[in-house]
Amino acid sequence: MSDFVHLFRPIRIGNVEVPNRICHVPTDISSSHADGSVSQRDIAHHETIARGGTGLVIVGATSPNRSTNRSTVTNLVADSDTHIPGLARLAVSMHRYGARCAVQLQHAGRQASLPRDGKQASNDVAVSLPWSQSHAIVYANADEKRKTVHVLTTDEVIEIVDEFSEAAWRVKQAGFDAVELHAAHGYLISQFMSPYLNHRTDRFGGSFENRMRFPLAIVQSIQDKCGRDFPVIIRYSADEWVPGGREIAESVDVARVLERAGVAALDLSQCIQESPGAGFDPMQYPEGWTMYASEAVKKAVTIPVINSHSLRNPAYCEQMLAEGKTDMIGLSRQLLADPYWPAKARAGKVRAIRRCISCLTGCWQESMMAKKEIACAINPGCGNESFSHMERAEKPLRVAVVGGGPAGMEAARVATERGHTVTLFEKTAELGGAILGCCMAPGKDEKMKWYADWIRWQMADLSVEVRMRTSPSVADLKGYDVVVNATGARSFVPDVRGLKDRVVSFEEAMACPKVTCEFHPANVHGGFPNHAKNPERGARVPRKLEGSTVVVWGDHYAAVDTATYLASIGKEVTIITHNRDFAAAVEVIHMYVTWKRFRQQEAEALTSKPYKHPVTVLTGCTIDEIREKEIVVVDREFRKTTLAADAVVSCWTRPSTELLDQLRAAGVPVLNVGDSVSPRNLHAAVREGAEAGLALDGNMIVNPNGAYMTGLPLDVAGQLTR
Repeated sequence: MSDFVHLFRPIRIGNVEVPNRICHVPTDISSSHADGSVSQRDIAHHETIARGGTGLVIVGATSPNRSTNRSTVTNLVADSDTHIPGLARLAVSMHRYGARCAVQLQHAGRQASLPRDGKQASNDVAVSLPWSQSHAIVYANADEKRKTVHVLTTDEVIEIVDEFSEAAWRVKQAGFDAVELHAAHGYLISQFMSPYLNHRTDRFGGSFENRMRFPLAIVQSIQDKCGRDFPVIIRYSADEWVPGGREIAESVDVARVLERAGVAALDLSQCIQESPGAGFDPMQYPEGWTMYASEAVKKAVTIPVINSHSLRNPAYCEQMLAEGKTDMIGLSRQLLADPYWPAKARAGKVRAIRRCISCLTGCWQESMMAKKEIACAINPGCGNESFSHMERAEKPLRVAVVGGGPAGMEAARVATERGHTVTLFEKTAELGGAILGCCMAPGKDEKMKWYADWIRWQMADLSVEVRMRTSPSVADLKGYDVVVNATGARSFVPDVRGLKDRVVSFEEAMACPKVTCEFHPANVHGGFPNHAKNPERGARVPRKLEGSTVVVWGDHYAAVDTATYLASIGKEVTIITHNRDFAAAVEVIHMYVTWKRFRQQEAEALTSKPYKHPVTVLTGCTIDEIREKEIVVVDREFRKTTLAADAVVSCWTRPSTELLDQLRAAGVPVLNVGDSVSPRNLHAAVREGAEAGLALDGNMIVNPNGAYMTGLPLDVAGQLTR
């Protein structure tokens, strides 16, 4: 057992005893049925979190009125008694594992995903929020439009108060232990409470007392219908991070008012949607940066205070509890990445915890923003029940995995867990693949290394045979039952006139020289004995770029990370992309922070040193000619411009498929995964690698599309093989 005594000490919220100090703060997984009723996926997801040992599980974003407000296209709804049976099954699934559970009631207001138009709001502020799940739909070759907003009348406000309390009554009837009100992030209750967003002239707007009238009316109405012994928790933003918004001093006053009203606990968050960096806290935000808020609020109230945002490490969380800076540790994305965080921490298996890297790709960019269900970039089991019921292979195979990047290592990990015998080949001296370039990108380096280290330790702990500095031939691989090709992508230089040899690949520019890393080739690691032999052979060697002006040619993550690194070391960077918009496929909140840094500004709550030079981005153009100290750029109108350039870095990438083509030609069974399919992101690499490991079985049959069929009906399998 671990020494995390504070983490696993009980706490009372109202009359409910929570068995430990770990709280799943509300997370909308957008997995309910179209009418908002509970789905089996809802149950499986929250049941897993309870099974992992979380003390209090708050189910996220449940609408009190489906017709006027859906946070996402398939969030939960509690606007009818017909939803009570499903909610009851959901509560039972969590109580089964000793957890206490609550439902968060959320009216999304102006930020509703549905309906698209006529969104309800406290007043007529209509803005463009491209990072919100309610962002305006922008079709191909169309411009974004501002949202239309319906300003609530006084009578409508009173009706919504009743809708909240009716929904809370249903939550109680279903057997939940508490209810939470979402009053953060610019959603409807937040809009009424915010001095920045609320400009009403009736009794629900203006003064602090009037702005608090709406949430207090909801609390009172819930108490009238559910009794004062049914705990009400409120989540609100301690700082809104906009000029004229609520700051911590007023948030302390809010806490006092809510405690006097009988609120049982406070769940502190950050931001409104105009300041998304602080609310989503992507990779650039350090662990525990919000602790100042709970520390201040705790001095003013006696009810429990929950703090969240970028909490990942059990030792750090234990320290915050021990120092009295918060009463409970709020985990959201961390429990998507590893729902067994509490159990692993309690057992002292900290190294086994898959720490969330705050990438926001699976859980935001490619789920809520894309009108899809929740996922996680580094946990293929999030939202995929196939991994929850992963079984040993019926017929273990000898598997060769070629490529030690995230796709290859995930394939090796899952295949080994299922009983296959795996040999992993990596041509360089270090596992990690494309992740290793992130080591040099300020703001991404620490958290991307969390995942890189976790998956590399998995290779060691599972005793996967790893052959470093090895590029196997087709002949070498013919002895295996199946090959997983994870050879990734590599940069190239497009056709260009002039001194093409001057171009440096981004892999060379971003090679990590940090020999202090325990997985660096210069250090011996017990799981990879080849590290001890000729440590420098196969190591990635950084390429120093001469001069002060650097042109980064390309797009996507490679260009963003390269430009970020070069600007951070004082280079004057110009990015050239042929696309209409730069980094359009890169996660939007990270780009919000990155664009501010490019302009020598800083996102809310961050205080890093500004770049020496602003980063210039030229869209819709390409390099026509490379000269000795300059380049010629041509745009879509064929206009040419000459720019100074001491160095040019190529961030163009394409799949590395030479071995794959040879294996297919030789008839060797092979699966292709990750960037060797198409250069994308970590989410795609991890998912495809894990799915390959899950598919491997002795009874695999190739279908006409070149994919392996698994789970065939017995008669069909016989008909195809007899």
